Amino acid sequence: MDSYLSALMSGGDFAQHFTEDVLWTTIESGEQIVGREAVRNFIGSMHTTLFDAHPVLKDLVVGEGLVAGEFDFAGTNTGDYEGVAATGQELRIPYVVFYDVTESGISALRAYLPITKIMAVFRAT
Repeated sequence: MDSYLSALMSGGDFAQHFTEDVLWTTIESGEQIVGREAVRNFIGSMHTTLFDAHPVLKDLVVGEGLVAGEFDFAGTNTGDYEGVAATGQELRIPYVVFYDVTESGISALRAYLPITKIMAVFRAT
């Protein structure tokens, strides 16, 4: 987990720590994304396309096959979304991710991520 988190927070190759069939679930919406490349692209777009952002780790709890991370999503809205121009608004929004971890890598991420609140920056003027 240490090398995954280091890569995630520094813009490195965090996806190398995922299993091929990793499953991302956004709890708020129920949206699911399957596969190393698809999950990497989703996380990458949030950090580099829609926002110039990074996670700020606040706390980490490690158990047998399960890790829980408490983060802040911190950054600036720099990209357009579905035809709505970027606002340049800064944000810092707390979220939690539960990771299922196997010997092969991270097999699932369940994100308690307030997407509605994050995407509200596109309505801010």
